Amino acid sequence: MHFDRELDVKGLNCPLPILRTKKALSEMSAGEVLHVLATDPGAVKDFEAFARQTGNELLSRSETGKVFEFFLRRK
Repeated sequence: MHFDRELDVKGLNCPLPILRTKKALSEMSAGEVLHVLATDPGAVKDFEAFARQTGNELLSRSETGKVFEFFLRRK
């Protein structure tokens, strides 16, 4: 999937992945896509809740080994 920016938050635990994602999205333009790589097992629920609460669109999520991958579109 095409993305405009990548954010690697592997090794960080809640709430840091969400806080760094929020900061990165705030620096992006509407419609741009952020690719996030995380290892925190709670990230799946955290990113779903974050998308619902902020209005940013969670385009997809996947897991490869112990790495979670998220694509979010800036509102």
